[in-house]
Amino acid sequence: MIKHWIEAMRLRTLPVSLAGVIMAWGFNFINHNFNLTPAILCLLFALLAQISSNFANEYYDFKSGLDRKGRDGHRRGVTEGDITPRAMKMATYGTLALACAVGCSLIYYGGWWLLPMGIVIALGAMAYSAGPYPLSRHGLGEVAVLFFFGIIPVTLTYYVQSLEWNIQVLFASISVGLMGANVLIVNNYRDHDDDKSVGKRTLAVIFGRKAVANLYLFNGFIAVALMAGMWSLMPVWSWAIPVLYLVAHTAIWIQLNVRTGSRLNPLLGMTAMAMAAYSLFFAITAAVM
Repeated sequence: MIKHWIEAMRLRTLPVSLAGVIMAWGFNFINHNFNLTPAILCLLFALLAQISSNFANEYYDFKSGLDRKGRDGHRRGVTEGDITPRAMKMATYGTLALACAVGCSLIYYGGWWLLPMGIVIALGAMAYSAGPYPLSRHGLGEVAVLFFFGIIPVTLTYYVQSLEWNIQVLFASISVGLMGANVLIVNNYRDHDDDKSVGKRTLAVIFGRKAVANLYLFNGFIAVALMAGMWSLMPVWSWAIPVLYLVAHTAIWIQLNVRTGSRLNPLLGMTAMAMAAYSLFFAITAAVM
């Protein structure tokens, strides 16, 4: 039973939510305003919000008949009969409530305006798969990732520790968002045939596999370019970090174009881990400068 819940959390994708928070830590280190308590709270909030969104995606896709047994992607516990729909629904909203509780604790550090922002984030976590216009079914999944796993977590994590906004942080947040969107691109590239058969209009279905594969490559290079100014201010040895990211990114893209079906699953995890490693090494470099 525990195994099925761990699968439903989609561990391969969780580095996406952590990367944005860790990226912001790097800027807090650079500007000497890192605060451990809100930093950890932001990390926990991001993790819980993504898990609740993953649970919601599994529950609402099942309810809408968009999943089938034996799919190429990660095992869907509800569809396969491992988890009851009621249990998944309770886990979805229970995890979301816990995320909201953690988020409310950040009001102490960032002010009451974080409350409506938290509501927007909670609604966004559900709107990806639920509601009258689920974003994931109308070609807006990657846009949602850009905002909710890039711009919002990076800028807000930085703000609650510094109480200021920073243009370089904004550029970095878009960078992280583009990297996160690539994780979803791999997912939707793999699921193209299944999604098309049930009328789920992802970007891969709308524009085709080749187009989104090229978008994957483009996103990675633009993501690094957006932070070129920041890297230029850091030690020369640290420039190896964006270079190595682009090498790994290009290698994954090459494999994306030649693999099919379940053989694409490892690329999803690789994309997420490359993103997390990029953020982590940026933060480490910032801390030791």
